[in-house]
Amino acid sequence: MEELLLTTAGEVKHLAYAIDTFYFLICGALVMWMAAGFAMLEAGLVRAKNTTEILTKNVALYAIACTMYLLCGYYIMYSSDGGAIFPNFGGLIGGENTVDDVLGGGDDAPYYSSRSDYFFQVVFVATCMSIVSGAVAERMKLWAFLAFAVVMTGFIYPVSGFWTWGGGFLSEAGFSDYAGSGIVHMAGAAAALAGVIVLGARKGKYGKDGQINAIPGANMPLATLGTFILWLGWFGFNGGSELKMSNIDSANNVAQVFVNTNAAAAGGVIAALILARLWFKKADLTMALNGALAGLVAITAGPLTPSAPAAALIGAVGGLIVVVSIIMFDKIKIDDPVGAISVHGVVGIWGLLAVPLTNGDANFGSQILGIVAIFAWVFIASLIVWTVLKAIMGIRVTEEEEYEGVDLVECGMEAYPEFAASKK
Repeated sequence: MEELLLTTAGEVKHLAYAIDTFYFLICGALVMWMAAGFAMLEAGLVRAKNTTEILTKNVALYAIACTMYLLCGYYIMYSSDGGAIFPNFGGLIGGENTVDDVLGGGDDAPYYSSRSDYFFQVVFVATCMSIVSGAVAERMKLWAFLAFAVVMTGFIYPVSGFWTWGGGFLSEAGFSDYAGSGIVHMAGAAAALAGVIVLGARKGKYGKDGQINAIPGANMPLATLGTFILWLGWFGFNGGSELKMSNIDSANNVAQVFVNTNAAAAGGVIAALILARLWFKKADLTMALNGALAGLVAITAGPLTPSAPAAALIGAVGGLIVVVSIIMFDKIKIDDPVGAISVHGVVGIWGLLAVPLTNGDANFGSQILGIVAIFAWVFIASLIVWTVLKAIMGIRVTEEEEYEGVDLVECGMEAYPEFAASKK
């Protein structure tokens, strides 16, 4: 009888391990699909003459993020002692779990494959880097951007990731960020802000006497498709961060996270659309799209503890914030073609501050500490890297090249050659 019980318990552990590993991998695949969402969103919001280059950046940054996180980023983020400020530096992702690890590990036994953990984490790194891509669009040199991606994904992001999810000092201080409003989204926005400051605005964006000239994107259907892809991918982003679903509590938590994620996105769209109608006297599609993303970013820090109506309200506040933030950044001449700094940075801060409103285990002091530490580290480190790249290789195309479009200059091809030929 005892042998039968042990055999049954072992089979249950095998099954739970397989379920959690499979769920982790599927969620990682959903997050990977967000790379397509960012590519489509950014391709829709830039001008036609810059489309090929922005697509090239998105494909290349994903490949660089995967490679750098494999070589050193994952090790930096997850191989150090708890509570530290400085991580261990090394390479590669370590060994896989064995049958003995799973069956003989007791309460500390791993419940999913370590390779599935790496895969889930690496697509988060690529998401963080994708945020930078849109903010510096239409005037940055391709190879300067890719050089920054190497440093960002291999070193800058993993250090602050270690402070939080890797067990570092912010984790010990009680900082709470369930799926990455700050760790991923605000970090990407901080790097983007540093790049935009060093890079400067697009030619013609700002005129004399505070005039702001709208530069419309080339393809609103693509931008809308990108937003829906991101919305879909976000279920993996937040849902996978539960880390398991092989028991009743975890499965219920995953369902709650999915519902709250969807509710927050919907709230963001509605709030942004209404505010845009009241402010601009029109239904602004770009604000509605950014409202959806703002709602998603806002709920990402704490998608489990709110009720669904509360999640919708958190997302709605994010939708209101993003409209105001985009206008304010334009007023201070911070040129962000896709609104990435507002969506992921400003709203990311709101998401972190909203956590204690529904989670009794979180507190505002720890949240503010995490916001300041992550933003300061990523912004200052990025500012240094952007400045060095500017001195060594230059980061901005010439005024003539910007006028012609970076597609031909950087990639030697146009995304819409028939349209360009007809214009001639």
